[in-house]
Amino acid sequence: MKFALVTGGSRGIGKAICLEISKLGYHVLINYRSNIEEAQNTLNQIKENGGSGELMPFDVSDPEGIKAAINQWKEKNPDAVIEVLVNNAGIRKDALIMWMKDEDWKDVLNTNLDSFYYITKHLVQDMIVNKYGRIVNVVSLSGIKGLPGQTNYSAAKGGVIAASKALAQEVAKKNVTVNCVAPGFIKTDMTQELEEKDYKRIIPMSRFGKAEEVAHVVSFLASPNASYVTGEVISVNGGLYT
Repeated sequence: MKFALVTGGSRGIGKAICLEISKLGYHVLINYRSNIEEAQNTLNQIKENGGSGELMPFDVSDPEGIKAAINQWKEKNPDAVIEVLVNNAGIRKDALIMWMKDEDWKDVLNTNLDSFYYITKHLVQDMIVNKYGRIVNVVSLSGIKGLPGQTNYSAAKGGVIAASKALAQEVAKKNVTVNCVAPGFIKTDMTQELEEKDYKRIIPMSRFGKAEEVAHVVSFLASPNASYVTGEVISVNGGLYT
């Protein structure tokens, strides 16, 4: 059995990714922090589609919680290797920097950037030993272009992009790839407060994207078909910024 871990897999883009990764034949470890109902719903849909998975609750901003959850899983599955990691979980706390609270800066960087380090360092060694691995980090248009009101979010996602490029070079010889997918405006809980009609004029495709459209790109990068792609950032933004 092959194993894949998707953080923030209970809803939105993360849920769509879990469903697509399952189609590759992976037993999907669905990470979530608190919304067990949505996480269970994701798992149920995977099983309805003929796949398999399990729930793995932990807070991606808590290094000790991450370590405990992963170690506990490894103890129960001593011969297993998580060969696909999708770092998807994230939060936004938007504000102009002059009014941004210190805790909002720290929380966004901790949840979006530090979590990449906390989780990846626990799994990449097994990938290296196994001489196979796929790490896909869900970043953002904000991390490439920068968006006003999102200095914290842009800093975090930009940091993940830079870290991914560096890590890709560290592990390439061991057949481990590291890539990023940068969504633009996608219909999810994180964009539900935005009026799509107000943004149509700046998006060449004149619409918000679907979570499934992001998940298809992630699934490709997580597959053997992307064996010679590493250190890349693929934008899924309807042509908004290239």
